[in-house]
Amino acid sequence: MNQPSPTQIKQPGTTNHRFFARTYERLSRSKSEQKFMNPLREEAVGQMRGVVLEVGAGTGLNFAFYEPERVERVEAVEPDTAMLEYAREQVKAARVPISLIQAPVENLPFEDATFDSAVATLVFCSVSDPLRGFREIYRVLKPGGTLALVEHVRAKGAIAGRMQDVITPVTKLLAGNCHWNRDTARTVGSAGFQIDDRHDLSGILMPIIVLRATKGEE
Repeated sequence: MNQPSPTQIKQPGTTNHRFFARTYERLSRSKSEQKFMNPLREEAVGQMRGVVLEVGAGTGLNFAFYEPERVERVEAVEPDTAMLEYAREQVKAARVPISLIQAPVENLPFEDATFDSAVATLVFCSVSDPLRGFREIYRVLKPGGTLALVEHVRAKGAIAGRMQDVITPVTKLLAGNCHWNRDTARTVGSAGFQIDDRHDLSGILMPIIVLRATKGEE
């Protein structure tokens, strides 16, 4: 289907990690990465309904999974200029209208209660202020709106957690501010969301959570 031209609006807090974007794009196209991540992306995006906010769209790897029978349109925010260059190409293959907006999740350029649902996959490891970011998502969701999240998080074991603490300064520098040691599910709850469902995927140094959370009715 023909898509409207994506909109790019620059906001404070934007970045340009060109080397990391190129590396991430290459790795994400590997067969092993797609075999692992595509089902998780499809699961998260499959929960989206109505007008959707995608946070940290990256190179646009979620776009192909939106279903026109369920999704009216998608507003996809991404702070990184280099990532957006790849995402624009993915918009062309999407089956729903998608607009690209260059903005950080901590400063979403939308009115309160705009969206029916929101999704973020492998995003909050690199957000500068995760709590503020989740509070912004909470603000722009309608009451009863759903957040679907896929994220790698802090390990449960003490030794593995300490190893993540040691690794994190390196990953922040080389991988676009990526933190390996964040307890992201706790931050979701601290932002006011009710976590309705969560399952954990094994991994010693990079465990992944898949969760669904809801904004309370007001």
